[in-house]
Formats: sequence, C-alpha cells, structure tokens
Amino acid sequence: MAYQVTLITGDGTGPELAEAARKCVDATGVKIEWDVQEAGVDVMARIGTPIPDSVMTSVRRTKCALKAPITTPVGTGFRSINVHLRQELGLFACIRPCKYYPGVRSYFSELGVDLVLVRENTEDLYAGVEFEAGKPETSQLIDFINKLPSDKKIKTGGAETGVSIKPLSVSGTERIVRCAFEYAVSNGRKKVTAVHKANIMKYSDGLFLSTATRVAKEFPQIEFEERIVDNMCMQLVQKPELYDVLVLPNLYGDILSDLGAGLVGGLGVAPGANIGPNGAVFEATHGSAPKYKGLNKVNPTALILSGMLMLKHLGEEDAARRLEKAVADVIAEGKYVTYDLKPHRDDPTAVGTQEMAEAICQRLKT
Repeated sequence: MAYQVTLITGDGTGPELAEAARKCVDATGVKIEWDVQEAGVDVMARIGTPIPDSVMTSVRRTKCALKAPITTPVGTGFRSINVHLRQELGLFACIRPCKYYPGVRSYFSELGVDLVLVRENTEDLYAGVEFEAGKPETSQLIDFINKLPSDKKIKTGGAETGVSIKPLSVSGTERIVRCAFEYAVSNGRKKVTAVHKANIMKYSDGLFLSTATRVAKEFPQIEFEERIVDNMCMQLVQKPELYDVLVLPNLYGDILSDLGAGLVGGLGVAPGANIGPNGAVFEATHGSAPKYKGLNKVNPTALILSGMLMLKHLGEEDAARRLEKAVADVIAEGKYVTYDLKPHRDDPTAVGTQEMAEAICQRLKT
C-alpha cells in the first residue's frame, strides 16, 4: 500500500530542501505517492496568488502534507501561508520537538535537552483580528471600547493607534491541552507545563490557565504545573532539563519554539507538525532563506526530521525511528554535514544540502 502525501515545495531554498527530505523519506522503504504542489512568492509572481486552489484541494484529499519553507514578507505583502493553511484546514495543534543531537553546536549540549512544545494554532493574537491605525473602523472600535462601563480604556486616539484582538476560547484551550496530555501519555513523557500570562491578562490567559488546570485532572498519571511566560523563558535558559512538554497559546508558542530551537543548536534542526482532526501538515520551523536559493548550502535536517514526524503520524514507527537514527548518526559523525553543523562555519569540508541527504540515505541502507 502506498500513502498519498502532498509535497509543497515552497520558495527560496524550499525546493532544494523538499528534494532532500523526499529522498530521505523514500529511502526508508515506506511507499509514498507524492502529489507535488507549488506555493509561495514564485507562484504569486506567475498567477497572482501564493497558494493556488490546487494546493488546498490536494491537502484536503491526501490529509497529509510535507511542506518546505515559504517566504512571508515582514510588514507587507500577503498574509502568512502557514497561518492560512492552519486555519483553513483546522490544524489546531502545532507540535515542535526541541531535541539535542550530539554533534550539533550548542551551549547546552551537556544537558541533553529534549523538550516538546505544543502550541495552539488557530486563536490568540495570531488569529489576525487586527484594525489598522487611521482607519474609520479602528476609531469606531476604540470609541466603542472607551464607552463601555469599565475602567479599561484605550487612552490613545484612533488616528495613531492600531488594535489587535486576542481571542482565547474554552473549547480551543481544552483541545490543545488535551492534545498535549495525550502526546505525553503516548510518548512516555512525564510532565506537562502550561505557559501563560494570567497574572496580567486575567480574562484571556486566565481562561487558558483555568481550563488547562481542569483538563489536567483527566490525566492524573502526568505531572502538571504552570509557568508565567517571561519566567518560563528564564527557566528554559537556566535549567531546561527540568521541563518536558510545554503547552502554550499561539503567540507564546511561536516565540518559545524558537527559544527551544536555540537551546538545541538552532532552527536548522527544529522540525514541526501541524495536526487537526482532518489532516496534518509537517514543516521545518525555519524560514525559506532566499539569499541561499540555488546554492545547495542550507541544512536539510529540520525538514527531514519533519518527514520523520510525518512517518510517525502515518503509523510507520519503525521507519521513523530508523530515519531519526540515520540523521543523528550522520550529525554525530560530522563528516557529511552542512557548514552550520561543522565546528567552524568556514570549514572547507562542509558538504551541500543534497550531499548531506545522500549521506543520510546511505546510513539508512546500512
């Protein structure tokens, strides 16, 4: 039997990384029929949209996608394709392992960091409910808020103030916290930590914390604790070995997953999975690095490990284990790795993206 999987090749260095990851997944022996789809700035230049209808049609059909990085311009241009995919496909949970592999350069290498961040994907400030400064509707919203019988006022004028809305729901929080606990149970994890700012945002983050505390009672075999987000950042830098699974609202999850990646050596080794009731999209945590496009230079590890998470999702546990071990072995050996995985970044023995992928494939065969 062959699995049906959509391969979204992305832009910038995305197509190179997609080729490398596909090669390594295929080398496990698992039979996959890839439906290759393009998305990103190159497609937008040709047809006027960064994400053609064919991409969404394919993912809805296969219910499983491996997505290479796609550029999102800062401040201008189209809205994030990542956010669009998550919201359109109901991918409410973003699971981002942050695991140290010997051979990766990290200040925390001796601690053997092995964290998993479970990030809510569809609510919070990332929902994109925003009102632009200077727009009439923004002034109307500010006027409406300031007329409410409350001491909570927006003290600056509508002409110079932009507004973002932070929605957090009981149902959305319940499902992400339950997802974190179920992940802990099925993966032999011992503790779940809810991350919040409930001391200040009592009606949004406060709801997140109270709901998480209630759901935690359904899983008495898993330890539960809570941390304020700023303190959590300090804790992760000081003593990351004390933490196991973190569950977070959308924005904190985005920020802390990069912090977690920094603990284990950077975004180049940070995979991700976006899971929902009707499908899943697997992607590297990092961006498209357009300045390296076509240079066969960037580290393919994160997308290859995202392919490993995809194999686990498909029930191919043995193949996933073998792929992760092959990646770990190649990194530990340090011979056929990209420049960022060498002791010195200008090391002339560094290999390219495809050469590292080939080394992983060879390790799988042996």
